[in-house]
Amino acid sequence: MKGIVFTEFLDLVEDKFGLEMVDKIITSSNLESGGIYTSVGTYKFSEMLQLLQHLSENTNISIDDLLLVYAEHFFSVLQQSYPGLLATYKDPIEMLSSIENHIHIEVRKIYPDAELPTFDVIEKTDKSLTMIYKSSRAMHHFGLGLMNKTFEHFNSTASIVLEKLKDDGTEVKFIINKN
Repeated sequence: MKGIVFTEFLDLVEDKFGLEMVDKIITSSNLESGGIYTSVGTYKFSEMLQLLQHLSENTNISIDDLLLVYAEHFFSVLQQSYPGLLATYKDPIEMLSSIENHIHIEVRKIYPDAELPTFDVIEKTDKSLTMIYKSSRAMHHFGLGLMNKTFEHFNSTASIVLEKLKDDGTEVKFIINKN
């Protein structure tokens, strides 16, 4: 997993819960990296899982809810760092339907060894989108948070239903209906 995901996560934890919490979740985890991350480095996903688990335990906030909040933070990072990418689109459905064929291609140019989830578009209209998310990391709530912020970015709203196709969350259907 790319280091930017770790550095931004720890920035969010510090902003929302303080530096003591950052120290607490790092020291309670068994991290090969020692909790020292660079945005361009690559680290094991198991380290993110440990950090999320310890943050959840210390805040009584579910991992899914933490991923939603983190995705909102991460979207703002994308807005600041890659404004041209977002400016390519005029509509949230159009942007979300191009994750696989455009956005992930651009991400791979910057981070060639990034391990990204897949988003297969099953059905698309002007007002709706159905996609299948697949990832061994089961971070579908991170994806949901990014989708929510995408609609907000375009001054729009939607109902997004998440349906687990596999109990472990490695395969999820997103049913999106623009309001």
